[in-house]
Amino acid sequence: MARTTIPVTRAVANGSVTDPAATTVTAANGGTIPNADTEHLLLRVAATGAATVTIKAGAMPPAIAAGLGDEQIAVGANATAWVGPLESGRFIQADGSLAIDTSADVAVTAIVVPKAA
Repeated sequence: MARTTIPVTRAVANGSVTDPAATTVTAANGGTIPNADTEHLLLRVAATGAATVTIKAGAMPPAIAAGLGDEQIAVGANATAWVGPLESGRFIQADGSLAIDTSADVAVTAIVVPKAA
């Protein structure tokens, strides 16, 4: 399975960004965020039908808390859930990415919120 790459929008300290477009993540492929800055990452997950979104446990190493397992988030039909920030020590994959699975197609937007200057 080739995961769908979810682009990341960086918020601007003391500024603004235009609302980024969402990426469709399918149940068949799942999604990935390369080089994920998980501690500053927020995911906006929108579903037209009820879905369970799974943030996959990372690889040990580097994710020393990977043994805590996956995190599942229920998203209701026609609803939006905000997910994050997430612990890199639990969710980061060996290649530095974040892996996401879903039980139904969802629209995901990834936003990194930097520390304000």
